[in-house]
Amino acid sequence: MTAVVEPPVARLAALPGVSTASRVAAQAERARATGRVLPVVPALAGLLPGGGLRRGSTVAVHGGTSLLLALLASPTNSGSWAAVVGLPSLGLAAAAEYGVDLARVALVPRPGVELPAVVAALLDGVDLVAVQAETLHPSVARRLSARARHRGAVLLSAGAWPGADVELSCRREPWSGPSDGYGHLRTRRALVRAHGRGAAARPLTAELALPGLDGKATQAHPTPSLREATA
Repeated sequence: MTAVVEPPVARLAALPGVSTASRVAAQAERARATGRVLPVVPALAGLLPGGGLRRGSTVAVHGGTSLLLALLASPTNSGSWAAVVGLPSLGLAAAAEYGVDLARVALVPRPGVELPAVVAALLDGVDLVAVQAETLHPSVARRLSARARHRGAVLLSAGAWPGADVELSCRREPWSGPSDGYGHLRTRRALVRAHGRGAAARPLTAELALPGLDGKATQAHPTPSLREATA
């Protein structure tokens, strides 16, 4: 007997939170009911137009996965579904520490040549799709952005993405915590810069703790001066 193996895209419909084409209308209605902007942690809200992730937009994230995980935290905890495609080394423990609700995240770590089709299918029924797109041709990337815009999903790129609506770059400083050569790594300061098109045209910067003392992204406390530190 010959086994029948469904193509990867066909199997996506079985993933939690993924809608088939017949359910797109219901998904669109839910998007209207839940608002056009997905929430983010307060430390990032001031960097994004509307204070969050606008449905239909493409956001390119530069400088590692910490910022990407921080962006997924509030939406998944507010009832949104997310998918992560093409990031096999993503740390699930780190994602949980950043506050991501892993029960609302679908993982497609190695889509191979099916990556464009997988992302397109997920954009039809998932609120946010994060993708590693180093091998995508620019024309394919633009088509996927257009699909996200049409479906009311948010496309998060780990790295450069042609025509992204918002670019977030992260420059991180050394970890703090160890003293006299021993101790635990606790926090890491990061300078995050946002710029883009339209409402995001004016560059903005914020200094964050990424992660903060509680493991999540928070606003960084000002570094004390030498006089304050020795008072």
